[in-house]
Amino acid sequence: MVREKVRASTRTLQWKCVESRADSKRLYYGRFILSPLMKGQADTIGIAMRRALLGEIEGTCITRAKSEKIPHEYSTIVGIQEPVHEILMNLKKIVLRSNLYGTRDASICVKGPGYVTAQDIILPPSVEIVDNTQHIANLTEPINLCIRLQIERNRGYRIKTLNTFQDGSYPIDAVFMPVRNANYSIHSYVNGNEKQEILFLEIWTNGSLTPKEALYEASRNLIDLFIPFLHADEENLNLENNQHKVTLPLFTFHDGLAKLRKNKKEIALKSIFIDQLELPPRIYNCLKRSNIHTLLELLNNSQEDLMKMEHFRIEDVKRILDILEIEKHFA
Repeated sequence: MVREKVRASTRTLQWKCVESRADSKRLYYGRFILSPLMKGQADTIGIAMRRALLGEIEGTCITRAKSEKIPHEYSTIVGIQEPVHEILMNLKKIVLRSNLYGTRDASICVKGPGYVTAQDIILPPSVEIVDNTQHIANLTEPINLCIRLQIERNRGYRIKTLNTFQDGSYPIDAVFMPVRNANYSIHSYVNGNEKQEILFLEIWTNGSLTPKEALYEASRNLIDLFIPFLHADEENLNLENNQHKVTLPLFTFHDGLAKLRKNKKEIALKSIFIDQLELPPRIYNCLKRSNIHTLLELLNNSQEDLMKMEHFRIEDVKRILDILEIEKHFA
């Protein structure tokens, strides 16, 4: 019965790609429309699709580098123009395309002098580089540069931390998200006596996926998330049973800020940007839109200030505190 209703309500819906272009090897753009929708449906779909595009699609990144010649991340090597941390930043910029699962090994082994680029990386068969011209290092002397790399497929992003350094290898900030940005807009119009809507979706990708492929992946992931509800046994659902209802306690940042200041100078908090926190894309975008860029700016806001932000919820306050792990690390 549920499936019949779904078919009847979506049978006339049509989607279309109205614009598609490649601005560069690492920047693709696509614009899509979905119509006709009833009043309110465009917003429902737009919010869900944007969240799925930014947070639910997997990507492939270089996540670790190791070389016997590197004593520490901020060292310099004779015969190489760039310091080690700049080489790691260049490795982070490399965009990979693959369908692998788990981690794989890759390597660079080059003799100078000369420029080292992404095309010098020896990759496993299931991985390819989107832009081979990405610069890695400049060897100014006849030395050998050998770096072992770890490649991983995942979703979201991962910020390196002190406890991720192991076996003389160096972690690299990993941005697995192939979608750089996603926006949606709504056009309303009147059809007879009924008000209808057209949903416009704009998608920018890093070149590892086309916007059309990203739209397909996001849609499939959303469907997979909702399939369990289609198989729910309606006879056993008791919507009026509040036995397991959970009431969220109120949270405040003031205590957390006081504890941080016990062990950390305020200038240190200014140097920690929210980009370095593993915040969900929706919370991150809410903070950015409110001109909150550093940890200090975040903690200086009261719970009431945060709740005034558009699309921000009480659960988000708890999520931020959980991510910061204030009690564990700064108490």
